[in-house]
Amino acid sequence: MAHAFYHAKSSARRFGGVLEDYLKIHQWMDHTKAHLADARHRLVLHNTWGISLAEQIFGVTITRCSDGKEVPTRTILEQHVLEDLGRIPTLEQCLSQVALEPWMYRNAEPLSKQEETDHE
Repeated sequence: MAHAFYHAKSSARRFGGVLEDYLKIHQWMDHTKAHLADARHRLVLHNTWGISLAEQIFGVTITRCSDGKEVPTRTILEQHVLEDLGRIPTLEQCLSQVALEPWMYRNAEPLSKQEETDHE
């Protein structure tokens, strides 16, 4: 799916209520499009970490305005990610191919290969 509107319609069909009950949470999940307007925006929140973060922000459940019933936040966003990616990756899986750049360290030195192994 390409737009939060369609995810919200899908949520209303799946979990009950109306699309307006779900639109805000789906817009939050896709708000990274404003900063990276291609499929890479999904690397930021479309993963286990992003779903967990949403629970901290929105709460464990959201309450549908249309009828006052609660729906688990995690369940809504797991469906969102499944609709977009077909699976729910971890944050590590999303970022594993991102190359480490010198600016990422600023004043710290990167771990040597031996230090990386020792910390695992």
